[in-house]
Amino acid sequence: MEKTETSLRFMVEKWLALSSAMAVRVTRGSRARPHQMRSVCLEVSVSTGTFAIYFFRGGDGTWRVFPPDAERPAMSIR
Repeated sequence: MEKTETSLRFMVEKWLALSSAMAVRVTRGSRARPHQMRSVCLEVSVSTGTFAIYFFRGGDGTWRVFPPDAERPAMSIR
């Protein structure tokens, strides 16, 4: 998958199928601190009501709608 296909803009357009009848605003965001994930919450208003969706940024820089797995300790043999 190309980097452009997992940008935040691409993911928002993919999951929300934006139209001119929708009002979207960022309601919450977290800055990346060492060993913490970055997330953005978008609030969407449509004629039937309002809903929110969270996007999470993975360690590889891609955005997803589910949080990345926590890094676990691992051992390797060399």
